[in-house]
Amino acid sequence: MRIVYLLLIILLAGVTVLFAVQNLQTITVSFLNWSVTLPIALVVLGAYALGMASGGSVLAFLRWTVRRAKKTE
Repeated sequence: MRIVYLLLIILLAGVTVLFAVQNLQTITVSFLNWSVTLPIALVVLGAYALGMASGGSVLAFLRWTVRRAKKTE
């Protein structure tokens, strides 16, 4: 089973590198008065990281809420 996981990780890494190489064009991202010009792949990676962080925070909050509710029962 470890070999399957290793192959999946290698495949995912390969697809990620391929995406980054094919999307070297730059775009401008603006937020309020702040703007920055970055490659598309970097913007997607940043959005993915922010999504992981916010999703992890929501999941941790839900787990904490459920545990707290079970303790008060």
